[in-house]
Amino acid sequence: MVTLTINGQVLQVEKGTTILEAAAQADIHIPHLCYLKGLNEIAACRVCCVEVEGERAMVTACNTPVREGMVVHTNSPKAREARRTNVQLLLSQHDSRCTSCVRSGNCNLQTIANDLGIFYLPYEQHLAREGWDFDFPIIRENDKCIKCMRCIKVCERVQGLGIWDLTNRATHTAVGTRGRAPIGKTDCVACGQCITHCPTGALRERDDTETVFDAIADPDKIVLVQIAPAVRSAWGEELGMSREEATVERLACALRRVGFEYVFDTDFSADLTIMEEGSELLERLGAAAKGEGDSRGWPMFTSCCPGWVRFVKARYPEFVDSLSTSKSPQQMFGAIAKTYYAKVLGVEPERLFVVSVMPCTAKKAECALPSMMGEGGAPDVDARAT
Repeated sequence: MVTLTINGQVLQVEKGTTILEAAAQADIHIPHLCYLKGLNEIAACRVCCVEVEGERAMVTACNTPVREGMVVHTNSPKAREARRTNVQLLLSQHDSRCTSCVRSGNCNLQTIANDLGIFYLPYEQHLAREGWDFDFPIIRENDKCIKCMRCIKVCERVQGLGIWDLTNRATHTAVGTRGRAPIGKTDCVACGQCITHCPTGALRERDDTETVFDAIADPDKIVLVQIAPAVRSAWGEELGMSREEATVERLACALRRVGFEYVFDTDFSADLTIMEEGSELLERLGAAAKGEGDSRGWPMFTSCCPGWVRFVKARYPEFVDSLSTSKSPQQMFGAIAKTYYAKVLGVEPERLFVVSVMPCTAKKAECALPSMMGEGGAPDVDARAT
């Protein structure tokens, strides 16, 4: 064990513990942006800098191990001034139009800047103004990137894809796709982990809300919505509702008031997907038992997740034939809605507008695939709402 003092509190922590971890054990908050434990401990943002007695320069708390007798000040005038300067430098290359940012009110950089009392920028602002394919489900706005490299690490070391990388050099360093390839030409599976781990609004998912509202306002459209089980169970959290209040009945009522004419649970088509995949597996096993063989590989993998399917195609193409040929629950519902349910309602399939409310970014890409179109050329699912 190592004994040290942080902000006047004497602590004992295990050897090898960082200053940031030691402070957290004492409920002392040290602001940070780039740090991800065990994944990104490179002190790129320099926001976690603290003052250590006896040290000439400021010390980054996220990757500095404690020492016996160390005396740390996390909120001294010197520490606050260094932290404020570092954040101001980040903001000099950051698009600070917070009112039009998807992360406004839920942005780590915004919170830290407010806590430090940064209400003006002493440095001239320089923005890269790089372009992007805004039709792709994942949107990157580099003018909001602080180069913390969290997206690079989570994509490379957790998802095993390595889509993101550093581009350019020196003051022109930026984060972009590896080899500067268009995002649609990369192996990105649209899993959304880079969005989840981005501390600012540099990464977000494409918002299709206005497309849905336009369909609701169209008198010639009959708008159906399907709700994923994850949404059904967690929708009340963002609104501060208890589990007892956030019932599926209230959710259905809310969607009807928004303007959706019919509300469905994706559990229905999930059951259909299971039955289809089960039938396909039995067919393959039956063929193998008869010695007829099967050109498709073993074992048979589910095809219910578009992110998984894209991952197999990108990283393990030798297993593509092992994937089930069944559509995902989202797409199966859309196909049934525009065939069977259109007949039930007695309307032309073209009048139906199918919306899915799902927590998965990859489903935005899935519903736009050419293979997910009906016989008339219309998509099975018209929009995956944010």
